[in-house]
Amino acid sequence: MHPLLILIIAFMLLEFAVSSVLSWLNGKWMTHPIPKVLEGIYDEEKYQKQQAYMRANKRVGWIERCVSLIITLALVISGVLGWLDTLTTQWSHSQLLQLLIFFGIFMVVSTIVSIPFSYYDTFVIEEKFGFNKTTHKTFWLDALKSFLLTLVLGGILLSIIFILYSYLGKSFWIWATLVCAAFIIFFSLFYSNLIVPLFNKQKPLEEGELRTAIENAAQEMGFSIKNIYVINGSKHSTKANAYFTGFGTKKRVVLYDTLIEQLTTEEIVAVLAHELGHNKHRDTIKTMIMSIVMVAVNLFVFSLLADNPELSHALGGTRDNSFALTLIAFSLLFSPIDLVIEPIINNVSRRCEYAADAFAAKYGHGEHLISGLKKLSANTLSNLTPHPAVVWMDYSHPPLAQRIEAIYASHKERES
Repeated sequence: MHPLLILIIAFMLLEFAVSSVLSWLNGKWMTHPIPKVLEGIYDEEKYQKQQAYMRANKRVGWIERCVSLIITLALVISGVLGWLDTLTTQWSHSQLLQLLIFFGIFMVVSTIVSIPFSYYDTFVIEEKFGFNKTTHKTFWLDALKSFLLTLVLGGILLSIIFILYSYLGKSFWIWATLVCAAFIIFFSLFYSNLIVPLFNKQKPLEEGELRTAIENAAQEMGFSIKNIYVINGSKHSTKANAYFTGFGTKKRVVLYDTLIEQLTTEEIVAVLAHELGHNKHRDTIKTMIMSIVMVAVNLFVFSLLADNPELSHALGGTRDNSFALTLIAFSLLFSPIDLVIEPIINNVSRRCEYAADAFAAKYGHGEHLISGLKKLSANTLSNLTPHPAVVWMDYSHPPLAQRIEAIYASHKERES
C-alpha cells in the first residue's frame, strides 16, 4: 500500500473519530438541566419531544457518517478512482474534458449516496416531528435543480482553474484566487436575485404595520431599507428564519413567511435589528474576506503539490499528471487542517453574533429579541444544552443561554 494512501486513510479515520466523539459527547450532555434563563421554554411533553428529535437526528447522522466513510474507503483503497481516471482517457483526448467527465461521475455517485439520507430526514424525521411541508414533487425537483446548478457552476469554476493551471503552472493559484473571489462576490450580491428564485418565491413585504415598524426602526438605527422581501419558507418547512444579504445597492432583508406567522411585530423588528447589526459591523464583507483567504491558502498549498505524481499514484492512478486524482488526494490530505481552522472561523462567527445581539439591545430591542429567540428555539426543538466541545468546534452561533446572558449583560453595562 502506498505510504500516502496510508496517510489518507489515517486522516479519514481521524476525522471520523473526531465527529463521532463530538456526537457522543453531545448525546451524553443532552440530558443536562436546562439553564435558568431558559426555564419555561419547554413543558415536560415538549421537552421529551425535543429529546426524541435530537436522538433521531443523532442516530441518522451516525449511520450517514459510517456509510460515507465505508464508501470513501472502498473507493480509495480499491483503486476504483484510478481505474475511472484511466477510463476517461479512452473517452476523450482532451485533459479538460477528462477532468469534467471524472468529476461529473464522481458527483453522480455522491448524490446517489446522499439522496436517501436527505429523503429520510425530510419525509421521516422532519415529518414525524411536524416540521416538513415539502411535497415529494418539490423534493425531487429541488434535488434535480441543486444537482444541475452544482454541476454547471462547479464545472465552470473547475474548468477555469484547470486552464489557469495548464498555462501558468505553479503560479496559477494567484489568478485562480481572483477568479474564486469574483465568484464569491458575485453570488453574495446576486444570490437572492438568481439562486433563491429557483427554489422559493419572493415578494416585497406589503405596506402595513410590520413594514412601517421595520422601516422606522431601521431609520432610527441609521439605515434606509427599501428592499424588504418575504420568502415562502413554508413551502419546505415550518421552521423560520430571516437574513440580510448583499451590500451596497444590493442590500436586501428577507423574512420567512413562517417567521411572520410565529413572532410578534416587535419580535420581528428585534430579529431584523440583529441582522442590521451584522450589516453595521460589515460582517458580510468580513465573511467574504475570510472565505477568499481560505480559498487562497488552499490553492497555494495545492499549487505546491499539484505536480507531485505520488498523489495520483496513491489513489491508483496510472499517469503522473492526473489533475483529478491529485485534487481528490489533496482534499483528503488537507482535511485535518480543516479540523484546526473550522473552530477558529466558528469562534469569529460567534463573536459577530454577540456583537449583532448587542447592537439590537443598544437600540432597545433586547427583550423582544430574547422572547423571539426563545420562540424560534422552542418551535424548532433546538438543543438547549449542547456540549461545550461541540459548541467550540461546530457552532457558528452561540448557544441560546449564552446569547441571552450576553444581552442581559449588555443591558447592565448601559444602565451602569
